[in-house]
Amino acid sequence: MRFLHTMIRVGDLERSIQFYTEMFGLHLLRKTDFPEGRFTLAFVGYGEESLNTVLELTHNWDTDSYDLGNGFGHIAIAVPDAYAACEQIKAKGGDVVRDAGPMQHGTTVIAFVKDPDGYMIELVEKKPVDYSL
Repeated sequence: MRFLHTMIRVGDLERSIQFYTEMFGLHLLRKTDFPEGRFTLAFVGYGEESLNTVLELTHNWDTDSYDLGNGFGHIAIAVPDAYAACEQIKAKGGDVVRDAGPMQHGTTVIAFVKDPDGYMIELVEKKPVDYSL
């Protein structure tokens, strides 16, 4: 077993695709319209779906926005330098809602970015592993 994807509903699909590809470097893997159901699915990720967990963006054609509720927390993305990532996202017009810094009661460096629909993306600083001897 393995995780396949996480799905979020978005109000403006093209805006969301642009956000995830430009801010985080994800790639649009596939996009399919379902006219009879009046919705479109777009899958974005860092690699092909057969090998990677991806993000499914679901756009219901007749819905412009959603109530996020309080059950969903965030999407997490590993970055080698959270401080630099925040600066790059800000330079592109992204909404960094918590600047990079150590997490409360811990040492892991994190930051939070809000996507156009209000979903939170946590940046978790993970230094590249050096396996050389």
